[in-house]
Amino acid sequence: MSEITSLYVYKVVAAAGPGVETADLVRQLGLSPEGPVDPTRMVPSAAYYDFFAALADRDPEGLSLPLRVGAAMSSDEYGAFGLAWKSAPTLRASFARSERYGHVLGSAETYAVEHTADGVFFSLEKAGDGQVGMLLSNEASMSAVDAISREVSTASFLPLAVHFKHAPRGDVSAYEDHFGCPVHFGSGRDALLVSEESISVPNRLGDETIAAFFDKHLEQMLATVSKDSSLELRVRRAVAEVLSEGVPSLSSIASALAMSARTLQRRLSDEGNSFQNVIDAARKDLAHRLLNETDYTIAEVAFLTGFADQSAFTRAFKRWAGQTPRSYRLSAGPARS
Repeated sequence: MSEITSLYVYKVVAAAGPGVETADLVRQLGLSPEGPVDPTRMVPSAAYYDFFAALADRDPEGLSLPLRVGAAMSSDEYGAFGLAWKSAPTLRASFARSERYGHVLGSAETYAVEHTADGVFFSLEKAGDGQVGMLLSNEASMSAVDAISREVSTASFLPLAVHFKHAPRGDVSAYEDHFGCPVHFGSGRDALLVSEESISVPNRLGDETIAAFFDKHLEQMLATVSKDSSLELRVRRAVAEVLSEGVPSLSSIASALAMSARTLQRRLSDEGNSFQNVIDAARKDLAHRLLNETDYTIAEVAFLTGFADQSAFTRAFKRWAGQTPRSYRLSAGPARS
């Protein structure tokens, strides 16, 4: 089961509009509305997404709620992870630490850094079914990365662009005003695009010695985090990237993860999982996301999730969701607007 730091729960509550009732929603997560706030205490990611969606429905300014949540984040609130980010010599090193240690904030999120001809993509991959609460969480995460980058960099940080996989929930100008740059929806990633120059300037408190200390601490924290979700998420992500070419083989995914097929199979087995189960989960997640966030036909969704024909996809989806893809898309309609 994927988890996420309870810190985010309290940040969402703090960003809610005046008079919006939140205590009952916090208690449903097994947390006290009064705190204390402990970044190491986790909540199930699916429950967190439901909480976020419910609170956004109550907030008259629900469109901007996740942007406000992210903008209110500071590095100090993330504990050792935030201090490692802040003390890194440059934003490049801060991003690298997120890529390495992101799982100390929960098993639901994975960060990746990709250098391209257009700039550097700092991307987020999040476990979930693509429902509205997850989309809100993605928006808040990108806003938080933007806010903390502005906090720690000695330069005036401004992303080149922001990308989201989902469709806009409202006026795009609200997002562009917030980030100060173009915001692209229906993209292939949830990411900030930044220039090589902006991630190369020194951080305000960059200190190699301090950074090394927190790296050591984070390594110890990472060792205590269950590797179950971490490995599964990596495999699912690798599978999802190639499903449109057909169901990948164990050996091809193992190669993409820089390990042998036998090692991958053994590690999954040791964790009570199997490659076929992960394939199934990856197809299920991708199908939910495509039906929620795109206007692809059912036949196109079937192809993109690695099925030979629409009827096979429909049978599998009914097994996953208890309803046909068409019924699911109709019921999920409000979440896509």
